[in-house]
Parts: sequence; C-alpha cells; structure tokens
Amino acid sequence: MSQPAQAQDTSAETPWPLSTYSSKLKAHIEMAPPTWVEGQLVEFNLRNGNAWMTLRDLEQEVSFSTVAWRTVAGGLNGTVSPGSRVVALVKPNLYEKSGRLSLVAQQMKPVGLGDLLARIEQLKQKLAAEGLFRAELKQSLPVLPLRIGLITGRNSDAKKDILRNTHARWAAAQFEIREVATQGPTAPQEVAAALAELDADATVEVIVIARGGGALEEVVLPFSDERLIRAVAAARTPVVSAIGHEADRPLLDEVADMRASTPTGAAKLLVVDEAQERENLSQARERMSSGVERLLRRETDWLQAVRSRPVLAQPQDMLSVRSQELAGLRRRALFGMESALARGTDWVSHTRARVRSLSPQSTLDRGYAVVQAQREAGWEVLREAGTLTRGDQLSIMVASGELTARAEEIYPRDQNTPQNRKAAQ
Repeated sequence: MSQPAQAQDTSAETPWPLSTYSSKLKAHIEMAPPTWVEGQLVEFNLRNGNAWMTLRDLEQEVSFSTVAWRTVAGGLNGTVSPGSRVVALVKPNLYEKSGRLSLVAQQMKPVGLGDLLARIEQLKQKLAAEGLFRAELKQSLPVLPLRIGLITGRNSDAKKDILRNTHARWAAAQFEIREVATQGPTAPQEVAAALAELDADATVEVIVIARGGGALEEVVLPFSDERLIRAVAAARTPVVSAIGHEADRPLLDEVADMRASTPTGAAKLLVVDEAQERENLSQARERMSSGVERLLRRETDWLQAVRSRPVLAQPQDMLSVRSQELAGLRRRALFGMESALARGTDWVSHTRARVRSLSPQSTLDRGYAVVQAQREAGWEVLREAGTLTRGDQLSIMVASGELTARAEEIYPRDQNTPQNRKAAQ
C-alpha cells in the first residue's frame, strides 16, 4: 500500500511512518534561508573540533542549541566565550533520529562595544528626530514631593546612597521603592514595569531611576533600551535619571526630566536641605525684623517732622486766622446787605412817588374830574362834548366820591363856553 504524498492526505487508515514525517519536516525546515540573529552565548564547548553552544535571546526566555562545525568553529575559539553577545548567520536543522531542532552557525562574531554604541547613537538620532528629547517636554520637579518613587537594584549601594542623603537633607522624606534588575537582558523590562506601576500611584510625585557605576555595557546598554526610553517619555510623573556613569551617557539621561550625575547627587535634586532652609528662614526673619525696625524708625522720624510743622504744632493759629477771615467776611456781608437794603428802600420810595404822581388819583387830587356818559354798551369816558346830546345822563368822578348829572348845555370845542366868557370878562 503506497503512502500519501501530502500531509493533508494522511488519515488514521493511511498514516505516515514517523521517519517519513521526520524526513519531510527536516526537508521543510531546511528550506528556511540563512538568517542573521543576535543573542547571548550561555554555553560554549569545543569537542572534536566542533563547537556546541546554547544561544539565548537577550530579553526573553528563548534559547536554541547551536552547533558550529569544524570549518566555522576553528575561528571562534578565543573569540567568543560564555556570556558573549554575538550575531550569527544560522540555518535551522532537525536531527531526524531524536527530532531535536537546533541551529547550525555558518558565521558568528561577537558584538563589540563599538557596535553597540553605534546602535545607541542611531537610536538617539531617531528618537531625537521624533522630538522625545525636546526641552519643552521636560517637567519641573516638585519642591517637596509627598512621596518619592525609587527604582533601583536589589540591596544596591545606589539605593542606600539616595535614602541616606535624602533623609540627611529632609528627614520627613517618604519613599516608594521598587527593586529590579539594573543590568542584564531583563533590566529594561523590569525597570519599565516598575516605572508604570509608580506612575500610576497618585501619591508618587517624582520617580528616580538609580544605578551605581560599572562597566560601560552594564550601565549604558540597559538604560538605552528603546522601550524603556519611550516609557519614560510617556510617564506623567517627573523622572530623574541617576545613572552613575559619566563617560558615556545612556539615553535615559536624554529623555528624563532631570539628570543627576550620581545617585548621591539625586538627593540634592529631590528635596531641599532642611538645615539650609532653616538657616535661610532665620536669615529671612532677621532681614524682615531689621526692615520693620528701619521702617518704624523712618516713619517715626517722619511723624515727628510732621508734628513739628506749624499747622500741627499750633493748629489754633490756623483756626484764629480763619476765624478772623470769617469775621471780616461776615462784616463785609452785613455791610453789603445793609447798603443793598438802603439802596432798595430808596428805589422803592422813588418808584412809589413816581407811580403816585402818574396815577389817576393824583390827577383827581389836583381838581380834575373823570366824566363818563351812559351809552347803549355801558358807561364810557367822555372825551368830546360834541358827542353828547341834551339830557344825556352823566357820571362824574372827583378826588373823593362820584356824582351824577344831566347834560343841559353842550358847547363843542372852540365855542363860546361860559368858562370862556368868564375868562374874557
């Protein structure tokens, strides 16, 4: 009975022998092209000219058995060793008898420190182009944080230095501490996880990432990891970088809101010096007291100078002068009023005399009389005798009283009246 040609054609009745599956799987795996990978050697043994190694991922718990045959292994002895960080051109290989998958290294070379620093420089330029290092993104540190988050190594000297120096400056300082790996492949992940946890704590007002000095690759590489740098850039809480390495600064120093050259120096950034602040307060009180005293003396002198002025030294003089001025004004007012009244009285007298001299009564008093004649419309003042007829009723007003009469004789103007005849005689 023939075997199925394809895996999908197999069944419980027509299975593949395990050797067939193994050979076909080997052929499929070996179709994968050679690939450059990076990892860390955790084992390196030379046997019979071949190199038997274990290659582990730099961050994850992933490892592969790796072999370099004689032609390649000869150039590796003395070049790489357990703990070396390497890049290798590998091709997968399946050992059919045991079904063990391994990698065959066709080329391998250690990753030099210069290569790592070049990668970091490329990453720095990339992140700078994205704007992660801009000064305007930096947050200011609180003057006296309620609680300080500290991310550092387990029982590290950096932790002891920060705690000791911070409490020496401000005894009431409180810390929320996360101890993580600060070197090795897992350091960036652990630091980023601790950062996220402290950033979510509302009581933590500033976070310090601290590590003491050490080899360049132990200090710079873990704290230049891209994921850690982006986590720091995204943090809402101000972050202080206190990585004790001056020769080559990790990228954490670039993205952090504040950089301390050493963990000890971080304490000066976190809190003020209590003793110095007390001294400053004491000096401020003395300056304020001296200032108040000077102000009081200056104001006292000013008050004395004001009090010595005549207006305050003898204020009654001012009242006396004003009283005299007021008396003079009153006299002038009374005199003016009397003069105005006298002139008014004279004017009233003269006006009354003129009015009286012009009044009809004055004319009557001189012997004249007002004669009115009765007409159909009523009594009218008689101005012409020629308008009367014999027997017309007359009313005569004299200086004192009135009388009535009748027209008996009428003499028009220019006629010979009894008065004219009398005057002619």
